[in-house]
Amino acid sequence: RPFGVADLARHTELARRADQLGFAALWVRDVPLYDPEQFGDAGSVFETFTHLGHLAAVTERAVLGTAAVVLPLRQPLLVAKAAATVDVLSGGRFVLGLASGDRPVEYPLFGEDFHARGATFRAGVETLRAAWAARAGNEGMSLPELGLDADRRLDVLPKPTGHSVPIAIAGHAQQSAAWIAENADASLNYPRPLGALKLRTREWQELTAEAPKPYLTPMQLDLTEDPATPASAIRLGLRTGSEALVEHLRAMGELGVAHVSFNLRPGDRPVEEVLQELAETALPHFPSAAASASSTASA
Repeated sequence: RPFGVADLARHTELARRADQLGFAALWVRDVPLYDPEQFGDAGSVFETFTHLGHLAAVTERAVLGTAAVVLPLRQPLLVAKAAATVDVLSGGRFVLGLASGDRPVEYPLFGEDFHARGATFRAGVETLRAAWAARAGNEGMSLPELGLDADRRLDVLPKPTGHSVPIAIAGHAQQSAAWIAENADASLNYPRPLGALKLRTREWQELTAEAPKPYLTPMQLDLTEDPATPASAIRLGLRTGSEALVEHLRAMGELGVAHVSFNLRPGDRPVEEVLQELAETALPHFPSAAASASSTASA
């Protein structure tokens, strides 16, 4: 395969296995166009919402998330419909991660202005929330900027299982921290050294003090076979044994990180072997809310 293109031959089997082992969530990455020269990363390869529909059918417990859909490159009403569809088909197990994007070459190909993506992103989020809103009778959306006549009653179906599809905003998305705190349901941020992470999570906690919202972190993980291997930094993550990993995750949790997702691509160990080791050594220390609820119910 070309560099940066994932092998998806066993993705269904591995998704089921992660779900069975008790991992809290499965995340897919939305990379619209593969750019082997500048970025060399095809993300999750499959079209995001098609892939999520498949994962909804082959898993039972894990939350399904996007990290993250590049909203300015998509028609927001179609994103609203696709996201609500995944939410309903998965039984409310969906989190829509959104980003403004960072690959300038893509924008003119989609008829969008790279430098205006911040404003486009804000308008897109407003449209998503309006499309998901429950309305009485046949009352349609009220968004004059979309060009609707006053007497036209149009709606987007299906509606989410809750009042809205949860939105996690990745990075800054060309927005202020205050805007994100007000308009997102969670913050999704790259990993940072613990000192810098402390400052970032403290800011998020202060901005969301009246209505606390989770702080999520994706990271690259190269899990070594020797559990005693000390943790060392790699690009956007760690190379570590399981013992140091647990200590690092515990420190992140104490700083306010609610959820960590792992990209296992840096390592060369079989994925199922790493999943099994993480399930045995790390997950017992950090039970997910869903797993805790399931244990309580069975008891």
